[in-house]
Amino acid sequence: MNTNLNTAQVKELLEGVLQRHFGCTAKEASKEQMYKAAAITVKNMLSDKQSEYKRKVNKAGAKRVYYMCMEFLLGRSLKTNLCNLGLQENYKKALKQLGFDLEDLYECEPDAGLGNGGLGRLAACFLDSLSSLDYPATGFSICYEYGLFKQMIVDGMQVELPDVWLPGGEVWLVPRTDRIYKVRMGGHVKENWREDGHCEILYEGAEEIEAVPYDMMISGADSSAVSLLRLWKARDIQNFNMGLFNQGQYTRALENSNDAEVISKVLYPSDNHTEGKLLRLTQQYFLVSASIQSILRDHMAVYGTMDNLADKVAIHINDTHPALCVPELMRILVDDYFYPWDKAWEMVKKTVSYTNHTVMPEALETWNEDLFRLKLPRIYAIIREINERFCKEAWEAFPGNWDRISKMSIIGYGRVRMANLSVVGSHSVNGVSKLHSDILKKTIFKDFYKLYPDRFDNVTNGIAHRRWLCYSNPELAAILDECIGDAYRHSPERMSDFAKFADDVDVQTRVRAVKHHNKVAFANMIYQKTGQAIDTHSIYDVQIKRLHEYKRQLLNALNIIGLYLDIKDNPNLQMQPQTFLFGAKAAPGYAMAKRIIKLLCMLGKEIDRDPVVREKLRVVFLENYSVSLAEALIPSAEISEQISLAGKEASGTGCMKLMMNGALTIGTLDGANVEMQAAAGKENMFIFGLTASEVEQLWAEGYHAANFYTGNERLRRIINALTVGFAGESFADIANYLLGGQNGAIADPYMCLADFESYRLTHEQVVEAYKDKQRWYKMSIYNIAASGQFAADRSIEEYATRIWGLKKVK
Repeated sequence: MNTNLNTAQVKELLEGVLQRHFGCTAKEASKEQMYKAAAITVKNMLSDKQSEYKRKVNKAGAKRVYYMCMEFLLGRSLKTNLCNLGLQENYKKALKQLGFDLEDLYECEPDAGLGNGGLGRLAACFLDSLSSLDYPATGFSICYEYGLFKQMIVDGMQVELPDVWLPGGEVWLVPRTDRIYKVRMGGHVKENWREDGHCEILYEGAEEIEAVPYDMMISGADSSAVSLLRLWKARDIQNFNMGLFNQGQYTRALENSNDAEVISKVLYPSDNHTEGKLLRLTQQYFLVSASIQSILRDHMAVYGTMDNLADKVAIHINDTHPALCVPELMRILVDDYFYPWDKAWEMVKKTVSYTNHTVMPEALETWNEDLFRLKLPRIYAIIREINERFCKEAWEAFPGNWDRISKMSIIGYGRVRMANLSVVGSHSVNGVSKLHSDILKKTIFKDFYKLYPDRFDNVTNGIAHRRWLCYSNPELAAILDECIGDAYRHSPERMSDFAKFADDVDVQTRVRAVKHHNKVAFANMIYQKTGQAIDTHSIYDVQIKRLHEYKRQLLNALNIIGLYLDIKDNPNLQMQPQTFLFGAKAAPGYAMAKRIIKLLCMLGKEIDRDPVVREKLRVVFLENYSVSLAEALIPSAEISEQISLAGKEASGTGCMKLMMNGALTIGTLDGANVEMQAAAGKENMFIFGLTASEVEQLWAEGYHAANFYTGNERLRRIINALTVGFAGESFADIANYLLGGQNGAIADPYMCLADFESYRLTHEQVVEAYKDKQRWYKMSIYNIAASGQFAADRSIEEYATRIWGLKKVK
């Protein structure tokens, strides 16, 4: 289908889809019907384009990358696809002629419930860049019926509701019932050695589940490529028990179907109980098994042999969730294609690569060995063999050092360790920022680094700069277009040319005007949705990220409490009005994270009650933070809070989006902040707090949070205020968490008190700098100019050339 359409052709397409799919005319159509009609026309274009691109890739015999991730946080698709195809203006005109506003149709689309936070958003950005750069790519995940959850705040408490996205989102899905695969779990495995020397693997009593694929097309900007995102739905293949149904035992008759379909029901089911852990393991193997079968089937259809697998296929496991790719690929090569073990293992290692996203112990997945063996008996046997051979290799490298080898072992102390499996089974292991990659080599993977020094790499994360700048902040993009031309849209490194305008007062004034316009637009949106009024002349101080203790929303809250107490002490205090905006979800079973949300909400409520305080200080917790909300908030942000404890944040990508839109960063030397400071210059960021090495040293010497409490009168007063509470609720439990720990836990485990004074003083410097608008927007322009380095296009070029060995197909 031609994608170079004029307004009349777009109008004709829309009217045709309305007639065929909804049996109505444009005059009769609702907004939702017109939204779906627009989405169907775009989906059809992309499907045709993807089919043509696939033919080119097959003809060229090009290597493909398959990106495995448990989540893809896509947000909305209509706007991005129209912009990438260059059709937004013609659709806007055609829809206007039909009596509709394109912006209204954008609001009809729900955010796709396929992701949670930075991991999923990174995966979505990468698919966008892979398409835009003409690299052959497919993403694999699960077609969750419900997303993580829809967050409601009731009296300051997070309440989780089902995130129902498919009624509006399924329009983007293409069912592929011709590509269904079977996934086996449980039961018993028997080996039958045949006369020809092959070992036939027999499954007895195994549960078989169908994996049904649904495809989404991910467009590139002005490119011939379209990436495919294949999502798997689980379906029971047992016969429906009509006998039980006829006896009136309806629930029992449907049990098998329900047990199977729960696999693709919810993203990240709570795993603070055995059933949740088992479901997560089941989800991960379901994703991996269906995806590997799909990859190998397509490979055989083109080449007719597995011998060239590593030359034509790159499988990338994004974090440890898809680590079972390693034993599953071994299973199929050995059991189904009868490759000798050593040959199969070399093929697996050359094909698979792994990105680590965290040094947090709880995120380095491990599974109970007994549970794993019962659920995945054949995979367990393969992992045992992999582990035994690896331990022999490690023994040769470190003879006699059982302690080191036991730490490196894939199976140890009754646990199956996914991170160790990922490292052993990959040819490349990378971190996602320079600091993070160095920490991996010095800490959790230091022994592996000594064994496989050439296997470790770094690829700093990046963001889809077209989506997060050009499409989300078109007025700022227009200034860039005028000042430096539009080449940066496809070559983001060219954004550095904008630094030449840092001292141009006219450009500073225009950037400032765009920022204020975005602040007003965001304030209007929030008022329409919630009734909350935001002072557009206050500083927009923004912290948007998953609610976790190491990200230290609590440190931010402590400083806000201090400002609140200052105003209560002196109602006539002269200060720059500040609005602190938070967006975050806490995992359903994460009690402390939920308490921090309640603290922020109650603190905001207490401030709103006082007419004097609220003129100078506001705290706004944004309910149900999402990609579409971020697209409105980030262009309006002036201060970017990146305040994690140094050494804990792998990279972060929100920091890059905020920087690209001109916000100034207050942060620790953690994650990508280190490289952002190097790119923008120390004088254009506000860095505070302990470094990663100082954190380690303080832990080694013995960290005593109470010393900071007793030694700082302001801090002491703030923590005492927690005990008294806000809006009628005491937060003595958080005060105890900071000072004495809870249930034997270490007090203040993420060193909020150690970094408080440095943070407070640096925050004062930020507010002081804001008074000098010429200086502020000079710094802002330097940040925008330096942000091109953090585009996903750069990240993907590094992956493609150094890790995956891809070539572009145009």
